[in-house]
Amino acid sequence: MSQQGYVATPPYSQAQPGIGGYPSGFGSASSQPLYGHYGGSPQMFAPPQQGVLKQVASVGSPVSVMPPPPGPNQFSLGNQYNGFSAAGTQPQRFLPTIAVGGQPPLSPYGQPLPTTYQNSAPPLSAQQLTNQMGAMQISGYGPGAMQGSQLPPSLAAQPSFPPPASQSMAHPPMPPGSHAPQMTLSSPTIGPPTMGTMPPGPPVGMQSGFPGPNPVNAGFQQPPGQVPPHGFPQQPGSFGGQMTGPQPGFPGAFPGGTAQMAGPHQKKLDPDSIPSITQVIEDDKVRRGGQTYTTNTRGQVPPLVTTDCLVQDQGNASPRFIRCTTYTFPCTADLAKQCHVPLAAVMRPLATVPQNETPLYLVNHGETGPIRCNRCKAYMCPLMQFIDGGRRYQCSFCSCVNEVPPFYFQHLDHVGRRLDYYERPELSLGSYEFIATLDYCKNNRPANPPAFIFMIDVSYSNIKSGLVKLICEELKTLLDKLPREEQAEKSVIKVGFVTYNKILHFYNVKSNLAQPQMLVVSDVSEMFVPLLDGFLVDFQESQSVINNLLDQIPEMFADTNESETVFAPVIQAGMEALKAAECSGKLFIFQSSIPTAEAPGKLKNRDDRKLVNTEKEKTLFQPQKGVYESLTKECVANSCCVDLFLFPNQFVDVATLGDIPMHTGGALYKYSNFQIQSDGDHFLSDLRKDVEKKIGFDAIMRIRTSTGFRATDFFGAIYMNNTTDVEMAAVDCDKAVTVEFKHDDKLNEDTGALMQCALLYTTVGGQRRLRIHNLGLNCSSQLADLYKSCETDALINFFAKTAYRAMLNQPLKTVREILVNQTAHMLACYRKHCASPSSASQLILPDAMKIFPVYMNCLMKSYPLVGNPDISIDERAYQRQLVISMDVADSQAFFYPRLIPVHNIDVNSDVMPSAVRCSEERLSEGGIFLLENGKHMFLWLGLASPPEAIQSIFNVPSFAHINTEATTLLELDNPYSKKLRSIIDNIRRQRPHSMKLMIVKQKDKPEMIFRQFLVEDKSLYGGASYMDFLCYVHKEIRQLLT
Repeated sequence: MSQQGYVATPPYSQAQPGIGGYPSGFGSASSQPLYGHYGGSPQMFAPPQQGVLKQVASVGSPVSVMPPPPGPNQFSLGNQYNGFSAAGTQPQRFLPTIAVGGQPPLSPYGQPLPTTYQNSAPPLSAQQLTNQMGAMQISGYGPGAMQGSQLPPSLAAQPSFPPPASQSMAHPPMPPGSHAPQMTLSSPTIGPPTMGTMPPGPPVGMQSGFPGPNPVNAGFQQPPGQVPPHGFPQQPGSFGGQMTGPQPGFPGAFPGGTAQMAGPHQKKLDPDSIPSITQVIEDDKVRRGGQTYTTNTRGQVPPLVTTDCLVQDQGNASPRFIRCTTYTFPCTADLAKQCHVPLAAVMRPLATVPQNETPLYLVNHGETGPIRCNRCKAYMCPLMQFIDGGRRYQCSFCSCVNEVPPFYFQHLDHVGRRLDYYERPELSLGSYEFIATLDYCKNNRPANPPAFIFMIDVSYSNIKSGLVKLICEELKTLLDKLPREEQAEKSVIKVGFVTYNKILHFYNVKSNLAQPQMLVVSDVSEMFVPLLDGFLVDFQESQSVINNLLDQIPEMFADTNESETVFAPVIQAGMEALKAAECSGKLFIFQSSIPTAEAPGKLKNRDDRKLVNTEKEKTLFQPQKGVYESLTKECVANSCCVDLFLFPNQFVDVATLGDIPMHTGGALYKYSNFQIQSDGDHFLSDLRKDVEKKIGFDAIMRIRTSTGFRATDFFGAIYMNNTTDVEMAAVDCDKAVTVEFKHDDKLNEDTGALMQCALLYTTVGGQRRLRIHNLGLNCSSQLADLYKSCETDALINFFAKTAYRAMLNQPLKTVREILVNQTAHMLACYRKHCASPSSASQLILPDAMKIFPVYMNCLMKSYPLVGNPDISIDERAYQRQLVISMDVADSQAFFYPRLIPVHNIDVNSDVMPSAVRCSEERLSEGGIFLLENGKHMFLWLGLASPPEAIQSIFNVPSFAHINTEATTLLELDNPYSKKLRSIIDNIRRQRPHSMKLMIVKQKDKPEMIFRQFLVEDKSLYGGASYMDFLCYVHKEIRQLLT
């Protein structure tokens, strides 16, 4: 294949003008690989061979920047969402050079490159590079590729600009179908701008009153020595660069960037032409929604998490249990390092199976227990190969040949399959459960049923807010709904009660008592449980005594003035109670404030906003050491899970208090400035979900893999005592563990990459079980195969967790730089090795990853990674801990909220209305929109909302009469009200947390909160718009390739 010459640009490690809220040199090198899978050695691109340069166009002549026509397989609607490439794909080689003056060029991580090759063209200046990014135009996106002549009229009518010298390159043609599905964005070149002061109207080339994303060019920082435009006070951007808000008369303008361009209009990129998450989601729903997805094929890519379908297990685990970042692993470690795509799986072992799918089968082998490989201890599964007439089997994970126990023997059919293949779940299904023998139990004794202990802070603020009374009233009915085994008449979970402020009060609620008895422990430094008999009881048997207690608690403490609380002794007490009862369990702790009373675990207020954007910022997210560290270890060892409900009015040090829930498989809930009228229902809904959900206790998870790769890192609400066993005091149906894999040898394309997730746990009925999930992936020596089977939703789950862990040890600026570097490397590798030849000015994205930059920008603008002192440290720490245990569906919604227009819903349809892009551009004055991200829900009302819709929803005559204090909608008897409430209820059922509804009017002050969730726009707290980030990534890719 003929090679393509490229213009040299400054090296990747050299600082470049920044964009948006990102600093100058955002993509600059970190001195060392820093965390997660980034620790591999940096990859450099090959030296160039002699290219062919096209003759430079004369001034004024148009330059074509469109790609060659797509091959027959490209953009076919019949393809899966990740696309595919025809056989015989030739990897395309881009062989650019990097050099700065007489110095040896640098790699992205600061290591010198070989100096033996020359630039093929003079380097572009930073300003020229900036100008080239000034406008972009798309081709090859959507059902059919745009031809070069089919420019939008608005763009076609504008004059073209001459390219800088050496910009346009020759492209060797590719045979049809010889490249992987992809989409391309191209950026026309523009002449150098002349700087001037801002006029009173919109800049040239920008439509007046246009509310959409910022003009692409405006986000770049001002060249040195230029005077900033008038009327734009410079503000520190969240990522260290300059940033300011929109100004009157300049909707969406990007102050701090270059001033008005002199001369003719620039081409403006149409926001509809860049990849859209909502479009990808809708396309996948159309193509795969409502269908049956069978898991009989190794390495197939499942429907997106947002697509409803029926999963039929035929040998591989359902995507409800395991989703991967890519379903084709590269055969060698070198290929994996080259592409920079992380190899990971997000595992949710106790995921809920919908009612219309078959529940997991339970296998009982009696006293012998499950059949396992003698060498690697993998459990019997469909991946095992039976040989020697069925008398032996070969383990697919370690290749060890094992004898089949006599009781398990069965003859083979003519294709080598056992005759009882379909009768045994462990031979034909990807997921199933074994009943564990006593060998799998603590001390070789059957497990006792677990216990729930409710520990209520009765200090002044919780009494005054009415919270204590609210909890007590709710528990009377909620304890009737404790989780129980399927087909069991009642729950066997025991319950206990503690109240506390500076001291702890235990309650004896034995069924034969007329009144509950209180026992007080005032010496909290030496914590002990003052009673055993009567503390943990069966709710059904002691119901009258418990109800009596719940009536008395609010009255007993009604006149309290005690405002100080303890925290560590409360957990210690609960754990000691479970230990004494020899059972696992969960503590439900309702805490109001930072523990300042004299006791172990007393905390200092360290809410120091001055540390934000400094090297010491990371310390704000590190839990305070000492008693909490040892307490976490003890809780895990004694299977004591902690669920923490926080009700703070000021700083409570979430980073420390939330650390125990995070490492014991628990959950964290936070209700700032709790008010019973507006937050009561929200809290009770969370409490009900938390108490009732499916859960397992005393869990250990082990991941086994076939030879050639292994699990190296784990992220989630887990505790790791060693490098292989994932320990969880409890694991529920919402918790996911993200596992990263690394090569330790070559993988074979024929056998693929196999993994088995084994979870040993105790059910709510006290039965010890093993839950097994098996999954086979493909392996390939072609990078195109890896890219076309990537899953963006799983990728962003992995990157969020690695970044949120890294921020404990690295400055945020470094973490953000690594994320950008990673994005650029992944996409540059695709461009270099898999894409069809095209102009350097085009941004080419893999079809399966075309929306990856959107998600990455959303992650970088998330509260934990935004260094802005206006966001509370507690809120950032809370969101960080929340994401660590999220599964793929929850992280997808969290980072890219769903924005649903509800002003024109079909009241007779059962279909959920399609979402629109999360941008201010999509809102309209006459519209009503519902926004949700799994944690927050807003109903946004435009100034000109239809009066009949307002009447139907709120039962008021006009927009002005709407009460925005309400957090629930009235139950009105009209079709529109019923449909809207049905949509809201349906969304809430899908999410693990409940969401309080906020009603927001256009132009009202609370609208600022709502706008923070319009993630495609420039962030209020800093961070670029999607459009600007895409331009920035494009620039980074071009630097990597040149």
